[in-house]
Amino acid sequence: MKLDIIDLKILKALQENSKITNIELSKMVGLSAAPTLGRVQKLEKTGVIASYHAKVNDTKLGLGFTALVQLSLIRQKSTAVVNFIDQISKVDEIVECLQLTGNFDYQLRIVARDIPSFEKILEEKLGQIEEIGQMQTTVVLAVKKSSPVAPLDYKSEVKLEG
Repeated sequence: MKLDIIDLKILKALQENSKITNIELSKMVGLSAAPTLGRVQKLEKTGVIASYHAKVNDTKLGLGFTALVQLSLIRQKSTAVVNFIDQISKVDEIVECLQLTGNFDYQLRIVARDIPSFEKILEEKLGQIEEIGQMQTTVVLAVKKSSPVAPLDYKSEVKLEG
């Protein structure tokens, strides 16, 4: 299955503002409302659009501290990995976990109120996970770019994978 230019325009518009009305979206892509809605529903059904989210301002909510924690597991046995993933899934402040190549196995993005809150997460939550060996923390000073838009060429067809 391929996405044509109109599908890509729909994707880009919805990534930039998922609250756009179908009428506004149809005007942007040059179709009437019914075919536009049909295309959006097709994109949802095929899993290209996985979900819709509200992007919140962490700082306004009192969550002004972000850290990146790179870590290695003591063992790479499947049970250790499963237990590690299960444990971090229970920690709300861990908003992202990336599996890595290189010197570390994983990188966690942790959002907290402040340094003491973060220290408590390290001690009381991550410190209790026996599978974690080495850890290295980097504090995020500021986010200079964070784009919700996938880096695609929105002017030429895209072939869907899988």
